[in-house]
Amino acid sequence: MTDFLLGLFIDGYKAAKCEAKKSKGASAIAVIPGEKDRLRLGMLSGIVGIVLNIILSVFKMIFGAITKSVSIVADGANNIFDAVSSIISLVGFKISGKPADDEHPFGHGRVEYISALTLAFFILIMGVELIKTSIDKFTNPEAVIFSVPAAIVLVFSILAKIWLAFFNRKVGKLMNSVAVDAVVTDSIGDIASTTCSLIALVASKFTDWPVDAVMGIVVALVVIYAGIDIIKSTLGPLLGEPPDKDVVEQLEKLVLSYDGVIGIHDMVLHSYGHGKIYGSLHAEVPADVDILHSHDTIDLIERHVAEKLGIEISIHMDPVINDERTHGLKSAVADIVCGISENSTIHDFRIVEGPTHTNLIFDAVLPRNSKLTEEEFRSEVEKGVKRIDPKYFTVINIDRTYVI
Repeated sequence: MTDFLLGLFIDGYKAAKCEAKKSKGASAIAVIPGEKDRLRLGMLSGIVGIVLNIILSVFKMIFGAITKSVSIVADGANNIFDAVSSIISLVGFKISGKPADDEHPFGHGRVEYISALTLAFFILIMGVELIKTSIDKFTNPEAVIFSVPAAIVLVFSILAKIWLAFFNRKVGKLMNSVAVDAVVTDSIGDIASTTCSLIALVASKFTDWPVDAVMGIVVALVVIYAGIDIIKSTLGPLLGEPPDKDVVEQLEKLVLSYDGVIGIHDMVLHSYGHGKIYGSLHAEVPADVDILHSHDTIDLIERHVAEKLGIEISIHMDPVINDERTHGLKSAVADIVCGISENSTIHDFRIVEGPTHTNLIFDAVLPRNSKLTEEEFRSEVEKGVKRIDPKYFTVINIDRTYVI
């Protein structure tokens, strides 16, 4: 069913899947869709979620009322919220696919995160309401009536949600979407909550103890946990988080592969949704190479980074002197810096000679987890450099890293 639906929405999916199986094995992902197919997949995920959750909700509400089970009714109400969440997700994908405009020059990709966050708040509200209903069931107990058809509905619901979780997991991998990942988390919570409802229904046949109320609270806690988990996973991209380590490594490898680039630093990458990464970095080039030649190389790198990695990058060119004395002093200072604060590095190292003293001017990257303040760090580095030669003074600019 999953492959059938994907085949309807992605052009050439079946052919790509067959090719992927031949080259990588049966578990290989067939394609990574373009923006057009990505929007289609988002729409498909939303439509499937809406239809399936409405069907499940109707049956659960009917049999929950027949059996007088608060956990089944609550589970059915949860499916209604899931359908609303799918509508929100659907609208979110539609808006996130809009092109950039004057008010949003970086596009609308982050709307996808906002839709996932909205989904999480709906889930939390549902969880709180479930707790209230279950507590009321303790104070005003009402016997649950066991029903085989109701049990069958719950079993079918569990199986349907398991399929939906696997379906959205596959769609999420194809899309690399935090919103679809949130739907997967929600589906897993639904599986747990419906299982609790089934346990309560079966237990009602053997005991008068308020198992239904207990299971209702368990369902609520599972739902709330799922909501909090979604919030944690969506707040990061909205607030700004370090770029993916693989992306950083690919970018570093590509830039350093060009002749004339001897080092890079001060990398900053910002994500504005799927496939919308903008950034900047500094590339060190030999100072004795013609500036026009180095500039031409940098322009070429920027173009290739956009073509090969899909990153709009702006590269600042740093000419560096790398004679024997400069290289030796730079290595000595780098060792001092690393000894004072582990994982600290230096760049843009220059020597400025004077009649009475010599300034060693450089940038130092101080890790955010360092226990030293910037002034303490500067003081310790100064002391270390003085041990090399009392006439050496340091002029240090403290940098912070924005990648991991």
